[in-house]
Amino acid sequence: MTGTDPALTGVRLVATDLDGTVVRRDGTISARTVAALAAVEDAGLHLVLVTGRPPRWMRPISEATGHHGIAVCGNGAFVYDLHAERVVERFALEPAEGAEAVRRIRAVLPGAAFAVETGWGFGHEPAYEPNWPTPDLTRVVPVEDLVAEPVGKLLVRLKGSDGDAMLEAVAPVLSGLAEATHSNAGDCLLEVSARGVSKASTLARVCEERGVGAEQVLAFGDQPNDLPMLAWAGLAYAVANAHPLVLASGARLTGSVEGDGVAAVLERLPALRP
Repeated sequence: MTGTDPALTGVRLVATDLDGTVVRRDGTISARTVAALAAVEDAGLHLVLVTGRPPRWMRPISEATGHHGIAVCGNGAFVYDLHAERVVERFALEPAEGAEAVRRIRAVLPGAAFAVETGWGFGHEPAYEPNWPTPDLTRVVPVEDLVAEPVGKLLVRLKGSDGDAMLEAVAPVLSGLAEATHSNAGDCLLEVSARGVSKASTLARVCEERGVGAEQVLAFGDQPNDLPMLAWAGLAYAVANAHPLVLASGARLTGSVEGDGVAAVLERLPALRP
């Protein structure tokens, strides 16, 4: 381990994104990073995994990290207890707002197809082509039926486009109604949450419940959906493989996900030093 960093003094809570930040391209977390995350809790610090993943995708992460900590899932839509494997809080996009979001998105992205995450469930329009295996009992119905109940995330796919271009088109028309972001510029997918809901908003709520101030939070991320969290945290790091907007955000820089960049910082925490 290298020497301590004075800026890391006073950290009480570590918040990290998953995919592209601690989860590598092959879907695994290195032994070094697993050990560093476990050491955070062993040292008496709080650990919060903050991800765009829905709760239904969290079991492999729970198993890989020893069922430690709590997770903010769905870009802030859900608070998920990793030990009990259950959702403990939900911040949903309500039906009226969901229907209006669909209408506005269709106006600027003709040909877009929609899907929803409800927590443990998933549904999509017939025209929507999922990139990943879908769960049993997936609903395949018009989007108007999907948003007739509260949803955690509205997903928007437009074949032939990309995340950055889609976000540029959609963010202005959803202003004041809902939050749009993406977690992969190379994918033609947008993620839409309820107004005011982001990784930062729900992380702030989790921190308040634990008596932790923003200045005591160390955060890591790699994609535009991490930007609110990185801006809110007292100390923020981007991994070297991050999106250009994240690299330009003013966050400190650490090594790539493949190079265990998060672990390299965590190992310098004074609380983890012998």
